[in-house]
Amino acid sequence: MKKTALFCSLITISLAGLAQNNPDTGRQKTAFQTSSPWIPQIDVRSDVAIVYGTNDRPGVTFEQRVQSWRDRGYQTAFMTGIAWGTYFDYFLGKWDGKNHLGIGQVTQKGDTIFHGKNMPYVVPVQSFIEYMKTAVVKRVIDAGITTIFLEEPEFWARAGYSQPFKEEWQKYYGFPWRPQDASAENTYLSSKLKYQLFYNAIKQVSNYAKEYGKSKGKDVKVYIATHSLVNYSSWQIVSPEASLASLPGIDGYIAQVWTGTSREPTYFNGQRKERVFENAFLEYGSMVSMTAPTGRKLFFLTDPIEDWPRDWADYRKNYEATFTAEILYPTIDNYEVMPWPERIYTRPYKVAYSDSSVLIPKSYSTQMQIMINVLNQMPLSPNKVTGVNSIGVLMSNSLMFQRFPTHNGFEDPQFSNFYGQTLPLLKRGIPVQTVHMENLAYAQTLQNIKVLVMSYSNMKPTNPEVHQYIADWVKKGGVLIYCGRDNDPYQSVMEWWDTKGNKFTAPSQHLFKLLHIDTSVNKQGYKVGKGMVYIVRQNPKEFVLQANSDADYTSLVKQAYEKDAHAGKITYKNSLYLERGPYDIISVMDENDDSKPYTVKGPVIDLFDPQLSVLTEKVVNPGEQSLLYDLSRVADKNKPQVLASASRIYDEQVQPGSYSFVAKSPKNTLNSVRVLLPSQPKETVVTDSSSNTITDVKTSWDKSTNTLYMGFDNTPDGIKVNLKW
Repeated sequence: MKKTALFCSLITISLAGLAQNNPDTGRQKTAFQTSSPWIPQIDVRSDVAIVYGTNDRPGVTFEQRVQSWRDRGYQTAFMTGIAWGTYFDYFLGKWDGKNHLGIGQVTQKGDTIFHGKNMPYVVPVQSFIEYMKTAVVKRVIDAGITTIFLEEPEFWARAGYSQPFKEEWQKYYGFPWRPQDASAENTYLSSKLKYQLFYNAIKQVSNYAKEYGKSKGKDVKVYIATHSLVNYSSWQIVSPEASLASLPGIDGYIAQVWTGTSREPTYFNGQRKERVFENAFLEYGSMVSMTAPTGRKLFFLTDPIEDWPRDWADYRKNYEATFTAEILYPTIDNYEVMPWPERIYTRPYKVAYSDSSVLIPKSYSTQMQIMINVLNQMPLSPNKVTGVNSIGVLMSNSLMFQRFPTHNGFEDPQFSNFYGQTLPLLKRGIPVQTVHMENLAYAQTLQNIKVLVMSYSNMKPTNPEVHQYIADWVKKGGVLIYCGRDNDPYQSVMEWWDTKGNKFTAPSQHLFKLLHIDTSVNKQGYKVGKGMVYIVRQNPKEFVLQANSDADYTSLVKQAYEKDAHAGKITYKNSLYLERGPYDIISVMDENDDSKPYTVKGPVIDLFDPQLSVLTEKVVNPGEQSLLYDLSRVADKNKPQVLASASRIYDEQVQPGSYSFVAKSPKNTLNSVRVLLPSQPKETVVTDSSSNTITDVKTSWDKSTNTLYMGFDNTPDGIKVNLKW
């Protein structure tokens, strides 16, 4: 698997030049990551430039790369991998005189899993941790950077056969290594160790960063850049995920979600296919549920392209889907707007199933820049996505523990035991919430959940306390739906429910005992305190692997919500809609009995249209998404202002009878701007940074909305627009 991953950064606020270049001095709302020094083709004008990797290159050191972005007015940040990276001085013996390629993750066949040449995915042994501290983190802090993103702590589920891993097993468990292919219990124990190894590595490195920074008089922040729990479980990767939020050395996360993760096929209604919007919505949601109760800061990432050759129309369609999914979460307003702008803007991309390579079309780069500049303005909102926002699906880090290999013939195709709980609801217009088991100790985790769906078909409880939290919630009026046959081979692994005096043959038995439920009576519903418990003896995958198999499940959820939780009516639909400031955000889903489009009355600006068209109405069809600027919700309608632009706007000046601003965006791209004015301008003057007049400017006036459209070539040095009426 190839992955775009540049998400470990250290952020330094460099004040030189910020006042004149950045309209929000000191703000860290938007960022992008790059391994390149500044070049005009990739100057996307976010708040933070995340510089990737400490390696020097011919003619440019790491420190010079950082400074090149500071010189253009950026706050700077650093990012590096914690499971792989260009650490050739360590791997090949230059750092301590020892070759360390042997710490790579190894499969049952004896193959090392590599991310690149001489770049293995590592077993994070102590020597690697010391290298990360002293050779990477120290250098970055010495360069004046004070926020660190450690990227992708990943241990492949199929790995676990190397000598270093066997030695770590002996130290952790106190008995000799056992091959994970031999039993489900061995797999579970192997996964727990993989999880713990990266937890320990991040704990040590983050603590070192904090302590070393403090010794230099700096307040260092450390973030984790990670795929979602949904994706890692689907892709059979083990990572510490939610547990890291409890570490005092961790300040937040970047949610690495993009087309490459979200296009992983899923089953629904018996069909296996890509469902990019729905998958992205669940991925982002799992990151929100992981971090919200802890108060950690969360950045959302999406990517205008992906790693595998497709074509630009495919990239655009799926970018719209993932972008819409991220902005449908109104409590998040921090974004990594893209990884690797150098590959997006400067490298022709090979078209799938052909020999041709094509540079990004200018219409797409314009649309993309409109979208990322929307993120610079995207507000937090108290509004909710339309539909019921209080139905939750429980998930745990242990979802990653039983994905590979298969034991006793128990299969979970395409992670369907998770999607069986979520897709039947989401596809019917319910913005289903995911709930992290690891956060149940926080009161706010369940405070807005009326109905909780859970299953131990593909995860297991990490400790007995989680059951007490669930039982207490039910007794106070919550409605629990437990789905599962409890017949997978992981039910009897060596864990708390069947050791140290406990003799439960399945962990759910402990939960039911706390709920005082006698399952031998073999009924579906049980009244518990003020709440209700339903036990459905089906594994959730059964709801999606065959066609027309989810009706009983969705009917039960409806009954639980309406009659047992007394929470109101559920109306099934095919759309999600959110009003967020002036923005209308819409996704209409297909594979639904309701095939009607969603219509928004105008006037609205279509922000997915590179021409920024003004529409009297927008019709969004099933399978489509839309982002609109509602002109009826313009803040301060009497003020001249740029409403939307494929550039970042600086130095706005409003005077009687005139309005001027400077637009900055990457070189070799086209700008589209829509400006609100009191009346049609009588004079339009457009000049470059040398005060030369630009004559090739497209303009059109929309009388019905008093907005001016303008189009011209972009430059990071700035184009000044002066309008007089």
